Amino acid sequence: MAQSEDKLRGDNWLQRVFYFYVDGFKAMTLGRTLWAIIAIKVIVFFVIVRFIFFPNFLAGKADTDEGKADYVRHELVNP
Repeated sequence: MAQSEDKLRGDNWLQRVFYFYVDGFKAMTLGRTLWAIIAIKVIVFFVIVRFIFFPNFLAGKADTDEGKADYVRHELVNP
């Protein structure tokens, strides 16, 4: 039975590694919930960090791409 199961999973080592992890996640009960919590926390963290630390600063300085480029060029050359 193990031999036929190996044939279903593929001969490629990458496929065997992939299915090893797939079977592991299928067997988890508490771990699946913990991974879901971790994923939600990471998504929320990066959304919050993006809006707090990376605001769209150039949107208030110019309307067009050329205007934004001119603003950046002016700020780099004339500190």
